[in-house]
Amino acid sequence: MPSLGRLHLITDTRPGCDPLAVVRAALPVARADLVVQVRVDDDTTDRQAYDLARRVRALCVPYEATCLVNDRLHVALAVDAHGGHVGADDLPVAAARRVLGPAAVLGATAREPGAAARAVAAGASYLGVGPCHPTATKTGLPDPIGPAGIRAVAAAVDVPVIAIGGVTAATVPALRAAGAHGVAVVGALSAAADPGRATAELIAALTC
Repeated sequence: MPSLGRLHLITDTRPGCDPLAVVRAALPVARADLVVQVRVDDDTTDRQAYDLARRVRALCVPYEATCLVNDRLHVALAVDAHGGHVGADDLPVAAARRVLGPAAVLGATAREPGAAARAVAAGASYLGVGPCHPTATKTGLPDPIGPAGIRAVAAAVDVPVIAIGGVTAATVPALRAAGAHGVAVVGALSAAADPGRATAELIAALTC
């Protein structure tokens, strides 16, 4: 299982976004500290998801960056991704672990210590925890948990905690102080005028 990078880039496939351009800008800056999670809209076909994931996986190889696929674990297997990530409405963690095998990276979503501990016991190798702050990139989310929520989850598990939801370079230090191993971002990079520079700012905040 590869070591888990601290900056997780979740692909933004909303209209007007170019996820591959953002990945290309981020990889030379973050290199092996980047984890690219291929996430697509529900109405995206498996073929479209496969084509995107295949291209992302190829881009990651020269930089030894980790490539994961959100939800569609069959696509993760098809493109030889490093693993996948499952949310609350996806396959149960134990079932996802059986699909991906023991060596794959498997992330699971959690927002409170009990659910986090159960996910780890079922086979999660890291946890995406949030939303930490208000965000406009995904609708229907529960109220933000803030750094205090990150601290509660991090204290309950022994796997990396990745804070997600409205994360910016300015909010990273408080999240790291609360026990987050790293952060996951969508808009902080996809909406940036210069995604490469935004990546550098996030990496600097994560490693200071």
